Amino acid sequence: MELVKRAPKKIIPQDLTAVLLTESVTGELSYNDIAARLESVEGVSVSRQAIWKKFGDPCVEFMRGVLESVIAAKLPGVEKASQLGSHFGRVIVQDSTVLKLPSKLFEYFSGVSNGASTVCNARIQVVYDLLAETFVAFSIDPYSKNDLLAAPELELRVGDLVLRDRGYLINDEIQRHLNAGADCIYRHKYGNVYLDPQSGNPIDLAAKLSKEGQLDIEVLLGNAARTKVRIVAAMASDETVARRRMNAKKTMKRHSPTEDYLRMLSWTIFVTTIPKSIVSFEELLEIYGLRWRIETIFKSWKSNMGFAKIHNVSKKQLEVLVTARLAMIVMISQLVYHPASQVIRKKYGKELSMIKLTKYFVRNPSRIADVVAGLLGDEKRKSAIEALAKYCAYDSRPRKNFTKQMTRLHDIFPLS
Repeated sequence: MELVKRAPKKIIPQDLTAVLLTESVTGELSYNDIAARLESVEGVSVSRQAIWKKFGDPCVEFMRGVLESVIAAKLPGVEKASQLGSHFGRVIVQDSTVLKLPSKLFEYFSGVSNGASTVCNARIQVVYDLLAETFVAFSIDPYSKNDLLAAPELELRVGDLVLRDRGYLINDEIQRHLNAGADCIYRHKYGNVYLDPQSGNPIDLAAKLSKEGQLDIEVLLGNAARTKVRIVAAMASDETVARRRMNAKKTMKRHSPTEDYLRMLSWTIFVTTIPKSIVSFEELLEIYGLRWRIETIFKSWKSNMGFAKIHNVSKKQLEVLVTARLAMIVMISQLVYHPASQVIRKKYGKELSMIKLTKYFVRNPSRIADVVAGLLGDEKRKSAIEALAKYCAYDSRPRKNFTKQMTRLHDIFPLS
């Protein structure tokens, strides 16, 4: 009896993409899992060896293309989080988070290695526009590429306002903002030198703060361009100072912080290009506080999407896995959270929680398509949005949320 020859099954890119996206948030994404999922959901029976062959450079590039397409996608009729576009075109936050990887990937991503152990890490750089509530860019970099090295790669546009932590503070970066017609707000970095505009001599910032208590002055940076910036500082609360000093002692284990460093933690100090005539210290504090949005996003990744769970994968497998996770994050954030939050706010008077929403979709990935269809006007899918209001909204207690913080900025930058 002759054996029946079966025609080989082809893996359709759309089917593979759908499986990669939904399975990427489970924490692991083995070739066997992908093959099993393709058969159970898409009806395509393939071997794990066939999946393995697909995970080369073309697959990595394809998933990067998927991520770029999702970033660019927008639902019609979606408003910006705020109408501050009359003053700033974008309010950009740049930050990074560290991802622990299998030690076998150390040669590609580096990390920390000593005689006792080897820890491999990657650094995920994220650029997010607070006004549009959209992601602008991602990069998956070696751990050795720190925030200082990533800072000059940020694309700047006329009318941007960029909020960055001290880890990105480079004097020439501030000049680059001014050259591009953009503004920025940084936290002061200990040890950064500022010059007196009249004499050109270094300013003893610690002595000046100890004497005057607070500052709002123009200074020059120590770069070749002698960039003019504004230093704004005020005393922090006792609770904030205690927390900062405790964190400093905890994170600087090898080299204990100096007394001068601990003393400087008593002040909240900003370096900005925005003139005194436009914003006060209190308003700078409010604006800079919007950076917390990216911390909420990172928390939703790690708590609900298994983002930090990486099994013993190859470099290519890792790149596909992380890119698929990022694409899912963008889909949930931009195509669902932002437009759905507007609908739920108007119709139900509730505020949608990003963390609750992420958890809901990780457990019910098929509901993403239902919600998007409902947002686009499909009457049969409107119940999917009602479910979000029921299961993914904050309780009725008054709370300071992102929407209220963005609305508050109307007072700082009134519409023209």
